[in-house]
Amino acid sequence: MALMPKRVKYRKLQKGTRRGVATTGAALAFGEFGLKALENCWIKNTQIEAVRVILARQLHKGGKLWIRIFPDKSITKKPAEVRMGKGKGDLSHWVAVVKRGRVLFELGGVAEEFARQCFRLAAYKLPIRTRFITRTHR
Repeated sequence: MALMPKRVKYRKLQKGTRRGVATTGAALAFGEFGLKALENCWIKNTQIEAVRVILARQLHKGGKLWIRIFPDKSITKKPAEVRMGKGKGDLSHWVAVVKRGRVLFELGGVAEEFARQCFRLAAYKLPIRTRFITRTHR
């Protein structure tokens, strides 16, 4: 099941900007270890789900996972080989707007080396560079 809002006020949104540094959500809030974004980007709902599956499989019975981002921005796309004009395209997918410095995922109740290994696997599924962070050093 894809991550997306239950309901939205407006179906189609403007592009917005991807510049800047995260002011909120830049510090660990729940777990001892985190995965922090080093670039600005849109992360698709399918990419978040892929990371969730990887981490859930790794954790199977121990530890807890927190997902700190949610795809609440709709992206539209016009079909292939369609002429310009005739309005905005249909809804294609949902993305989470991520600014650099934002904590994407957190893990708790596991050893540091295991958390590092889990987040390394998770980072392969993401379209940006990330950094492993701990409570002690940010």
